[in-house]
Amino acid sequence: MASPQQTILITGATGYIGRRLKDRLLERDDLTIRLLVRSPDKLRSGLNRKIEVMVGDTFNVESLTHALKGVDVAYYLIHSMGTGADYAEKDRLSAENFKHACIAAGVRRIVYLGGLGETETASKHLLSRLETGQILSTHGDEIQTVWFRAGVIIGAGSASFEMIHDLTQRLPVMFTPKWVTTRTQPIAVDDVLTYLEGAIDVAVTGNLVVDIGTDATTFKGIMVQAAKSMGLKRTIIPVPLFSPKISSYWLIFVTPVPFSIASALVEGLKSETVAQNDHATKYFPNIVPVSLEKAFTVALAEVEQDQVLSRWCDSSSGETCDIQGKREIPHGVLRDRRSFTLNGVAESVVFDQICALGGVGGWDAYDPLWYLRGMVDKIFGGVGLNRGRRDQAKLRIGDAVDFWKVVDLQENHRLLLSAQMKLPGKGWLEFVVDRGILIQTAYFYPDGLWGQLYWWSVSPLHSLVFPRMGRKLIEKAQQRPCRSDLTK
Repeated sequence: MASPQQTILITGATGYIGRRLKDRLLERDDLTIRLLVRSPDKLRSGLNRKIEVMVGDTFNVESLTHALKGVDVAYYLIHSMGTGADYAEKDRLSAENFKHACIAAGVRRIVYLGGLGETETASKHLLSRLETGQILSTHGDEIQTVWFRAGVIIGAGSASFEMIHDLTQRLPVMFTPKWVTTRTQPIAVDDVLTYLEGAIDVAVTGNLVVDIGTDATTFKGIMVQAAKSMGLKRTIIPVPLFSPKISSYWLIFVTPVPFSIASALVEGLKSETVAQNDHATKYFPNIVPVSLEKAFTVALAEVEQDQVLSRWCDSSSGETCDIQGKREIPHGVLRDRRSFTLNGVAESVVFDQICALGGVGGWDAYDPLWYLRGMVDKIFGGVGLNRGRRDQAKLRIGDAVDFWKVVDLQENHRLLLSAQMKLPGKGWLEFVVDRGILIQTAYFYPDGLWGQLYWWSVSPLHSLVFPRMGRKLIEKAQQRPCRSDLTK
């Protein structure tokens, strides 16, 4: 066991791995957990009573220095993919800042999660992750780094899992790039977390690189197992001339990931990602990764039971996944506002219905128009409609709802969604329930003339969609029991 009350800092605590690691470490009484986050609103309410929450990021040296004060072990679980073409340079700066701040603060150990692969064959994205690990591992005489390297992470909500799941589920016959025969070593997300937690206590001198994963297979093998786990028969046909770019465009219409992430994942297929050392067995002998079959079984169960704890688009430095706009709605913005009387329906029930919009439930008004808008968005490199939702009934700040993002959530009163589709400006959709009235408002801040033209061109569609949506929300709420009735 670790010494009493070690202080642990987690960066990326609102991301896919960070959320899950935070919850796991909170179960330990011998640890004080501290988070460094850019958007504290993404954390669930009441959490700050159990942990210390610091606002800032690795590009703000002052906030980083403050967050690392008194820390024993610091987790580095962030990357800049999705922020633009210069993401590799941002990753370098972020890692350098973090390393030097840890040294200055007297941190005992850095724990980093990166990717398997070799620099000679790595894709641009993977190369950046490898370089980050190398930066964090320099100055080993001043601070120790435990660097885990993982391949495809299989877990409900991971980008790889959702892409593989949706491809396998929707396409009986798949034409794939030849690189699906590339070897890789997948790992269940729970095993990743077990290794990360074990890094707090592992007895080791100097830096340590630990390659983790279950039995090696190919990307084709992963898809075959996915089909088997879902009880499906699928035919996979590798096509030699099927380029990564063509594959990426094809993927964005079948899977929830946007083009930038799809292209990075597909480009990574060219690189063999298998373990190059046995340090996992040597230093963590009590951890035995589960099989690929078991990993899929657990992930599918989480999806089916609406127990997805975190998702690939929970957090990112890029516009695709970050939250913005809670306080940015300017007074002079263009807007379309509609009001609807609740007709005696409980406000809590109406609000529950609002929070169930999107995903497989649709938008309660002219869903084909929404799907068309999502397809257009995908064509132009946006997130599209098929990103869906983490949970079909519950929302939290930072959640994705198709091509929207939850930026404000006040129970039984207000839901504010920020538009993440490609737009010539900024857009928001707000629902407010107050004093027996539902107020539904679309806001738009145009970017010049094109933004103005866009707004007025879609206004006729708003006149069709928004009134029907408001009426349908109340009609559905009338058919649902109120919360108090459910407890009787």
